Amino acid sequence: MTPGAGNRIRLVRDGASGVEAIRARFFGHAYDLHRHDEWLVGVTEQGVQEFLCRGARRRSLTGQVILIEPQEAHDGQAGAAEGFRYSMLYLPRPWLRAGLGDGGGGDPGFSASLVHDPVLGDSIRAAYAALAEAAPRLVSDAALDRVLLRLRPHLGRPARRGTAGRDDAVARRARDRLHDLILEDVGADALARAAGAVDRFHLARAFRASFATSPHAYLVQIRLLRARRLLAMGERPAAVAAACGFADQSHLGRWFRRAYGLTPAAYRACCTGVPDRAAAIG
Repeated sequence: MTPGAGNRIRLVRDGASGVEAIRARFFGHAYDLHRHDEWLVGVTEQGVQEFLCRGARRRSLTGQVILIEPQEAHDGQAGAAEGFRYSMLYLPRPWLRAGLGDGGGGDPGFSASLVHDPVLGDSIRAAYAALAEAAPRLVSDAALDRVLLRLRPHLGRPARRGTAGRDDAVARRARDRLHDLILEDVGADALARAAGAVDRFHLARAFRASFATSPHAYLVQIRLLRARRLLAMGERPAAVAAACGFADQSHLGRWFRRAYGLTPAAYRACCTGVPDRAAAIG
C-alpha cells in the first residue's frame, strides 16, 4: 500500500526474531479488511484509531493498546479529523510460542482486542524504537521480552516462575562470556545458551540478582572501562571506539559522557596533556 497525502509509514524488521515493527500516521482511510499470520500488538500514540474486529467497530483512543490474533480480519481508519498515529509489532507465531514456553501446545488467545495497559503501551513503543534504531542485540531482545512478559495476562498465561538453583553460576558464566565477546553484538538467546541458562528469561533474572544490572548494561560498563584505559594511554577516540565495540566515535561519546560527565577527548587530554580541538569538559 502506498500512503496517501500526509500519511506516513515506516516498517522495520528484526532479522533474528522475525518481528516486524511499524510506525504510521493516517488522516483518513488506512487499510481495507485484511488478515495477518502474526500476532499484532499496537498502541495508539495520538488521535483516534477506528477498526473493525470480531464483528464490532472499535475506537482506540490515545494510549490504548490493540491486540489482534493471527487470521483475525480487521481494517483501519481515522476516527477524528486530526487523524491518528500508532506503533505496531507483528509477532511471529513460533517466536511467541517459544517465548511463552508452551512447548508446542496450541495458540493462546487474546481476551479482548482493545485494552488499557499503559505499561504494555510503553513497552511496544520502546520495542519499536529499539528495532528502528538498530539497537544492540541485547537491547532489542530485552525490549521485545518486556512486551512478551506484559502480554502474558492478556493471553491467559500466568507469570513465569523463577528457576531455582545454579543462578549464581549462570550469572558468572554469562559475565565471563561478555568479557570474551566484548567486541561482538551478542544476542540474549546465544548468551543464555553459553551460560547454561534455561532460557533468556532465566539468564536475565540470574544476572540481575548477582550483579544488580542487565547483561547489556554490564557489557557497556566493561567497554567503557577499556575505553578509559586506552584513552589514558593517548589513543584517539575514533580508534578507541572501534577497539571497544562501540558503533562509532559518537556512540562512544554518548555513553562516555553519560557515565563520566565529560567527552572522551577531554578525558584523553586530562590524562596525557595532549590537547584535542574537540575536547570539552562542559
